[in-house]
Amino acid sequence: MAAMQHSFAHFTRRHLIGSGLAAMASVPLAHAAEPAPALTLQIKPDRELMVPVEGGRLYVRVNGDLDGPRLPLVYLHGGPGSGHAGLLALTALAQERAIILYDQLDSGRSDAPADPRNWRVERFVDEIDAVRRALGVERWHLGGGSWGGTLALEYGARRPAALASLIIQSPLVSTRSWIADANVLRSELPGQWRATLDACESPVPPSAEQCAAADDAYLSRHVWRTPGDPRIAAYRAGMPPHAGEAVYNGMWGPVEFRATGTLRDYNGEPLLTRLDGRRALFVAGEYDEARPATVAAFARRVPGAQFRTIRGAAHAILRDAPASYLPVISAWCRRHEAARA
Repeated sequence: MAAMQHSFAHFTRRHLIGSGLAAMASVPLAHAAEPAPALTLQIKPDRELMVPVEGGRLYVRVNGDLDGPRLPLVYLHGGPGSGHAGLLALTALAQERAIILYDQLDSGRSDAPADPRNWRVERFVDEIDAVRRALGVERWHLGGGSWGGTLALEYGARRPAALASLIIQSPLVSTRSWIADANVLRSELPGQWRATLDACESPVPPSAEQCAAADDAYLSRHVWRTPGDPRIAAYRAGMPPHAGEAVYNGMWGPVEFRATGTLRDYNGEPLLTRLDGRRALFVAGEYDEARPATVAAFARRVPGAQFRTIRGAAHAILRDAPASYLPVISAWCRRHEAARA
């Protein structure tokens, strides 16, 4: 979940990957996936608005018809402190159903008060229904990736009547399990990178360049494996500066393999038994830092839930393998569609 401590550049490349803010120049070709086919994206929103919540206002965008025959899908970005840009591949589904994306407080185009009093899991969960009410949506599908998967888990555990189905992708379910996964994957890196990562967390670290290279060795295996869509990169370039670094470091902390922020003791595992498993889909990328074996084990604790692995993808599934993941999302939502009056 966290960034290496050496620079904000590593913060943006590490866990603003929900917005696809990272460059791919350092990804070894041996680990890169094949380029994904071009998708029919809708870069411009059909509708956008600012929604008041506790602490400020959220930027919300919609593509597609909210009153169409199929229920809308809202999808939550990662971080904490990321933004919606990396989720734009979902707009390829907007001819089928409305796609709702928004920036959480202190992210993207939303207000950025950078007030630690706002950095509470329950307040971020409350944002979700504030968006639904502002749009006048009675029922919808909800998904989220990484930290967004955490919020999806929390929201699903409330069993709101508005929820038609739930997609929990590459989630932080508990800090304990997340760090355990990270350390397993770290142990599998070539020895030179393991040693450098260890040294980078010591009182006298190597140079920033050495630490960046070791960080990249981990990121390019388990966070993203492709350059991403240049159209999304261009959209991203127009995003305003925000408080992502502050909220990220405040909630997780500046070091990759341990948590020092308010999420350091987070444990959402008890929430698993409160989900409606018939409507819950867990997803992980083949090379995900939220390891598929771990996410599948969480799914097995939810009676009736399903699990899918997306081949060729790391943590940023919508970046690495949208052509594989979007049909999974579409089929899942259709399966749990409710007829409209």
